[in-house]
Amino acid sequence: MVKFRVACATSLLAGASVALCAGLALAQAPSLPVPPGKIPNFGGDESVSWLAYGNEYMPPDSGPHPVTPDPAHPYIQSGRGGRQPTLRVADLNNPILQPWVKDELKKTNDKVLAGKPAFPPQVRCWPLGVPAFVLYTAQPTYIIQTPKEVLMIWQSDMMVRHIYLTDKHTPNPKPSWFGESIGHYENGDTLVVDTIGLNTKTFVDNYRTPHTDKLHVVERYRLMNAETRIEVSLTVEDPGAFTTPWQAKQLYARLEVGAMAESTCAEGNINYFNFDFDPLPQQDHPDF
Repeated sequence: MVKFRVACATSLLAGASVALCAGLALAQAPSLPVPPGKIPNFGGDESVSWLAYGNEYMPPDSGPHPVTPDPAHPYIQSGRGGRQPTLRVADLNNPILQPWVKDELKKTNDKVLAGKPAFPPQVRCWPLGVPAFVLYTAQPTYIIQTPKEVLMIWQSDMMVRHIYLTDKHTPNPKPSWFGESIGHYENGDTLVVDTIGLNTKTFVDNYRTPHTDKLHVVERYRLMNAETRIEVSLTVEDPGAFTTPWQAKQLYARLEVGAMAESTCAEGNINYFNFDFDPLPQQDHPDF
């Protein structure tokens, strides 16, 4: 049995309380028996977690790829090689972009180039959604496998994603922050996740690339390097936002840092780097 010593945290999302509690509900979740050669074991025990390599997608070797930095304005992440960090400016020449998406990205670019902030939404406690869930960095993601579902929990603010191990999607799922994810195992080392039903409040990346409610994402989480790495292959399609499906990758490194730490976000998040931008999520009624 996997026991996670985690307190409940609640994120206040646009007037609706969305419980992101990884505590009591998961503390008694039984570990999924792992028949050798049939089901990959992404968790093991409470000491195992996974850390994403970076907050940018890795493009495929060829073919349509995600939004990348404008060559004239390279993105430099803080702490990289002693260089002055910069904010993201999207390459608007990427052929995957529908005209309206390009227009929205240009608004963000113009804001950044004018010296205004455009940080990823999670710094103000908003969920990244899917596929951007794989871009959560800095703190580890815990993976819990049970016979009926897989849970992925980003430690910061206890962002919880549910992947249901069933055969098909429900008819017309209600749009939500992480959508409806249906998963199955393949080849003894891979979890395949098919996600639809995503709301349009999220972005597909940290450049704030928008999408429509037609967004459809397929992810393949594959254990590799003697189970010390996870490689995630993404296929993203949205005929309302992109001219063609595109692909990307992410890598996770295995950590053994112990049980999940308690974390909050909104409390004390008054002014990120002294910038005034996305408002904090608010709730219009009490939980209890």
